[in-house]
Amino acid sequence: MLQSNIFGKRKWYVLALIAGLLLFQTACATASKQPVAQQEPASAVAHEEKHWGYTGDVGPAYWYTLDPAYAIAKDGKAQSPINIVTGDLVANDALQKPVLHYHETRFEVENNGHTIECLPIHDDENYITIDAQQYILQQFHFHAPSEHQIDGVYADMEVHLVHKDAQGNLAVVGILIRGGQENVLLRELFTKLPKEVTSEETLVHLEGLIDLSGLFTGNDETMYRYDGSLTTPPCSEGVKWSVAVQPIELSAAQITAFKTLYTGNNRPVQNLHDRRVFLARE
Repeated sequence: MLQSNIFGKRKWYVLALIAGLLLFQTACATASKQPVAQQEPASAVAHEEKHWGYTGDVGPAYWYTLDPAYAIAKDGKAQSPINIVTGDLVANDALQKPVLHYHETRFEVENNGHTIECLPIHDDENYITIDAQQYILQQFHFHAPSEHQIDGVYADMEVHLVHKDAQGNLAVVGILIRGGQENVLLRELFTKLPKEVTSEETLVHLEGLIDLSGLFTGNDETMYRYDGSLTTPPCSEGVKWSVAVQPIELSAAQITAFKTLYTGNNRPVQNLHDRRVFLARE
């Protein structure tokens, strides 16, 4: 009788254990089918860009205080933009200016709250080659007045062509802009500048095609080159900068069209520290 009771208890214990294991496996299988979005990662919430601007307590002098990720805006030793002193340029025959590979491309235009930005539509065939590395065009945008100075003098505006390589490294080509003749290549763009901050649904689609190689004059055989940073938060360093020696022209009406939306959206020039600015040739 005692042996029978023990056997019976063991039997029920084994059955309960099996049932428990089956329930555990079912629960695990169900959990594994949950969408990834519903699973909270331990590392938590993605970093959100803090509000920054060009004036007041969110202006360039305070960027480093807005977010720990912006600390390099104060502590960095290779920040952009800079004053390019032509008397201090270093000639380097081994250093070449970027080789441009642009073609006629359709762009969409956004007003991002800081500038007007133009993005190529489904096109990764616009690129530059610099130091034997290919960098694909991401976007181009404008500042007024210019961000870079030449011998302490600002230009009316500056356009930045931003490129990225396969590893995420950046190379930016800057072109200074002065008042003069209408820029026919950018005519449609400057008649359709979005006046309000855009969303994905309100981007302006340009009808005409733009070949950015038209921004570079045929006799421009040199560029200024130096190592710098983004000129907006987070001001990350490691950016290869090339600044065209020859400026381009926009008409007074084109410059006014941009300045009506944004003026003073330029970061002040930064300390050069121990960097050199090179004159790069073809």
